[in-house]
Amino acid sequence: MKVTLYHGSKEGLNGPISPFMSDGMCDFGTGFYMGTDPHQPQTLICEEKSPTFYRLSLELDGLKTYRFEVGIDWALFVAFNRGRLAKYSDTSLVRRYHEIRATHDLIFGKIADDRMFAVMGRFFEGLIGDVALVKAIAALQIGDQYCAITEAACRQITIEEEKRFSAVELENLRVKCGNQRRRGSAEADRIVRQYRREGDSFEEILARESQKEGAL
Repeated sequence: MKVTLYHGSKEGLNGPISPFMSDGMCDFGTGFYMGTDPHQPQTLICEEKSPTFYRLSLELDGLKTYRFEVGIDWALFVAFNRGRLAKYSDTSLVRRYHEIRATHDLIFGKIADDRMFAVMGRFFEGLIGDVALVKAIAALQIGDQYCAITEAACRQITIEEEKRFSAVELENLRVKCGNQRRRGSAEADRIVRQYRREGDSFEEILARESQKEGAL
């Protein structure tokens, strides 16, 4: 089974696609990232001087894949990859996340763009609970991201088309991206205000995981 995906590069791809083209502090850790929505990767490169946009095909057959659904498990996995679970390294939760990365070729799930970073920051700081976080994730329709974390997965990616933007196209893209960011941020803020007191905090969830570990 093949899927069509998109990737934005600040300076263009040189050489074979590799899982080491991003640092380890990205949402799903080190890997080569692609998105289902063509506009989303464009928002990441629209401020660059000469970016390149790619349409790709990915053959899924033969790959070990793991999908994160919208929810708190997704948020905690992002937190894990961004170094926020370091003091919980001995818990079964963190061990499970290490195992997911160690035993799969491809991980995919919701994208955490800059609008979601702001909401997740409030969650990690204890300002909102998991209900507001999950509802904000679900409301922002920005597609899924696929992270190829092994060489085997990267070998099954084919570049179908690449595009460089003219100065006029880049300027139009910047305006469009800016407008969408503002609308998305406003919607996320509305959801956070409405649901901020509902659910469990980040620390409460992790404390519960530690208690489970201690009870074993």
